[in-house]
Amino acid sequence: MGIFSRKNDTVDTAVATLPVDPALAALTGDYTIDPAHSSIGFTVRHAMVTNVRGTFAEHEGTLTLDGSNPGASTASIEVKIASIDTGIGDRDGHLRSGDFFDAEQFPLMTFRSTEAAQLGGDKYRVTGDLTIKDVTKPLSIDLEFNGTATDPYGNERVGFEGSAEILRSDWGLTWNAALETGGVMVSDKVKLNFDISAIKNAA
Repeated sequence: MGIFSRKNDTVDTAVATLPVDPALAALTGDYTIDPAHSSIGFTVRHAMVTNVRGTFAEHEGTLTLDGSNPGASTASIEVKIASIDTGIGDRDGHLRSGDFFDAEQFPLMTFRSTEAAQLGGDKYRVTGDLTIKDVTKPLSIDLEFNGTATDPYGNERVGFEGSAEILRSDWGLTWNAALETGGVMVSDKVKLNFDISAIKNAA
């Protein structure tokens, strides 16, 4: 089921005039991301030999899905940097410090979508502006639409999961330490992971 518009330089007018899929149109509306059932995290190589995984426990966001005009769908997410959790308190404190995120001066990481396209089936790519500290750069997130459901409390939900890779140095996160055996302590490449459950707002 398509949520976002498919990029295609050739417009098929016969397809364009087809009626809107009722199931797709029924998804139209505003949604609030449910942080209790969503996860925003990252994976980064440490000391060249292993991966460190972490999450941001506090985040919020909204989706606007337009089933009649899917290209108008949007997403907005805000993440509280101070909520970073890698399971090691000292490491989390270092990540919050001026060496990395400087959470006191820059408390939020934000993403605002600017474009979305269907890659095929339930796979999508959402492009937007990612802001970390005082740097804003474009980011594309590959997502899979997991479907819809009505939960036991009567909430209409949609689900997405996906990932993106960034170079942290592009956002000014350049701290590192050299290893005696060669290489560096922390990889520049970071994988961002998204597992999103959003509840449709009451009309």
